Amino acid sequence: MPKRQVFYSFHYKNDVMRAAQVRNIGAIEGNAPASSNEWEEIQRKGKVAVQNWIDNAMQNRSCVVVLVGSETASREWVQYEIKKAWSEGKGLLGIYIHNIKDPKTGTCKQGANPFEQFTVGNKKLSELVKCYNPKSTDAYNDIADNIADWIETAIEARR
Repeated sequence: MPKRQVFYSFHYKNDVMRAAQVRNIGAIEGNAPASSNEWEEIQRKGKVAVQNWIDNAMQNRSCVVVLVGSETASREWVQYEIKKAWSEGKGLLGIYIHNIKDPKTGTCKQGANPFEQFTVGNKKLSELVKCYNPKSTDAYNDIADNIADWIETAIEARR
């Protein structure tokens, strides 16, 4: 199975260290993350600059993986990325990362399913998009063992 190119969506401030661990699994090719300085610079330029950065980063990606921490579902840009992924027919899935340990803060509370707040026709997006909850005792290895299959399933579901 070839490595898929994906876009990772997550709450930068809270979850960048957890997201980095998932990205480093190596089962897929992810978009290069902005450093905190780059992200702050993009944000200072305003909403259009952020939207352009996201639009460019999502180009040529076959799937969007939402890494769900404690506050991810409420983040404006995560919501934008979910809407964009769905409207462009990209594979879309969520992975709860609350049990991945941040070296500074440890684990966090499980956040809300970010797909609950969207509807497609008369269904909630959460009925159409899977949000995986890895084993609490070994979340990292559960993700490492399954992420490639989860991505393939999400891409296939959109075909």
